[in-house]
Amino acid sequence: MANSLLSGRCLPSEVRSATLFRNPLHSHGRSTRRACRPFKQQIDRSTKVQAHATEAPAKSKARPGEKKGFVEEMRFVAMKLHTKDQAPKEGGKAAAPQPFQKWQPTREGYLKFLVESKLVYDALEQVVQEASVPEYALLQNTGLERAGPLSTDIDNLTAEYNLQKPEPAADGPGSEYAEFLKEVSQSEPQVFICHFYNTYFAHTAGGRMIGSKVSQMILDNKQLNFYKYDSDVKELLNQVRDTINQVAEGWTREQKDKCLDETEKAFAYSSSLLRFIASSS
Repeated sequence: MANSLLSGRCLPSEVRSATLFRNPLHSHGRSTRRACRPFKQQIDRSTKVQAHATEAPAKSKARPGEKKGFVEEMRFVAMKLHTKDQAPKEGGKAAAPQPFQKWQPTREGYLKFLVESKLVYDALEQVVQEASVPEYALLQNTGLERAGPLSTDIDNLTAEYNLQKPEPAADGPGSEYAEFLKEVSQSEPQVFICHFYNTYFAHTAGGRMIGSKVSQMILDNKQLNFYKYDSDVKELLNQVRDTINQVAEGWTREQKDKCLDETEKAFAYSSSLLRFIASSS
């Protein structure tokens, strides 16, 4: 039956009148071929619908860097938030109105920057050590930890340049960022790891560049412990990169995107700390 319909031939008249084609077309003496045409069209449409329903769903477009691992996705998003003068090839923002190269750092302001930054690293390292989320334990003792070196630098600068150690304000950017990290680490691990990545990885690149410039300008070319690592920093970064990629393999696409969406906030918190370098109090 199906073959006769699909080939355009009609059913025998007795079957046609007794079953499928009891409609006004037949009562008005229309031709057999014309009477069959609507049913053939219905079969054709049904076949097309079924074929469409069985087609595989379209794959979502790959994110930039996705094939190299999730950390590469994070890096790509972060680079787009750099200005063109910071990253000529990958920067996506217009040049800053007052680039860092034109800042006038002060020792007092730089010391305050270190004090405020230590609050942030203290929080990051406390969260990782407590490991309320099991994956955080994988980020312990990476060699990137900065709270200890910062403590040494703050004491040394205070003594060497006869500076008064500043007390961070309870509502200052360092305290605010530290509290945010502690809170979000409990409820949104993907958000916390975004800040972890951007804080530590950025410090090994742009952070050290800023440190070198400040040292030339106001610290007699002294290299602070904040910018020194006990091992090859590239190897340390590779190990942490592999760890984060491993953790992210267990995330959904939605969770990964939530992590990426947090990058701009991480940049904003970092900028609020950097502003202290050019302040005088």
